[in-house]
Amino acid sequence: MTVAVSEPMPEVRQVLLNRPDRRNAINLEMVSELARAIAGPGARMVILGSTSEEALSAGVDLDLLDEERAQVSRALYRLYESMRSSDAIVVTAVTGHAVGGGAQLVIASDVRVGSPSTSIRFVGPGHGLAVGAWGLPGLIGRGRALDLTLGMRTVDAESALAIGLIDRIEDRPLDWALAFARHLTALPPGVAAAIKRIVAIPDPIQALRAERAHNDRWDGHMPPVDGQDGV
Repeated sequence: MTVAVSEPMPEVRQVLLNRPDRRNAINLEMVSELARAIAGPGARMVILGSTSEEALSAGVDLDLLDEERAQVSRALYRLYESMRSSDAIVVTAVTGHAVGGGAQLVIASDVRVGSPSTSIRFVGPGHGLAVGAWGLPGLIGRGRALDLTLGMRTVDAESALAIGLIDRIEDRPLDWALAFARHLTALPPGVAAAIKRIVAIPDPIQALRAERAHNDRWDGHMPPVDGQDGV
């Protein structure tokens, strides 16, 4: 198996890329297993990571024949869309290198937690390909997106945090993701999925209306969460 799947707690699925000898280079088997695991039913949160701290993924396996590489690329784009459209919150623990298709797994996620060893690189223009241009502007802005996609430079953990490419740095990203999962699964059912849909709406007026519509369905009961006050 190129992907190790487990359920560390109810409604939480952990999905770890598991080709450490190839720095988790992505082949058809891996992308198929990733798609099944991430889209599978019953999870309110999916934790994506690696069994190795050396790399999240080096991207599409360059040893594949051209046609198979093209198949993997098409399957990956379907996977990115599935990650974005899923009701499950996808948290990626980025340890080591994330390059090309691996970097795109990062930006397709909802929450991105890096480690001190994290490095991210978008490659493609040298081969005539656009890589990451679909997702980077919404995270880091148009100018920085052009800088990273055209320049193909490596971004270290601190720089990635500073520009918003990752959301935080932790010494043990998977442990942080599991702690976040305990928090998320304690929330009322449906609220995390609703917030995920709302924050994806680019027009603030439309997002405001969607949030109001969600809150209008509130039944009047607001239990305290972690001792925090309400709105």
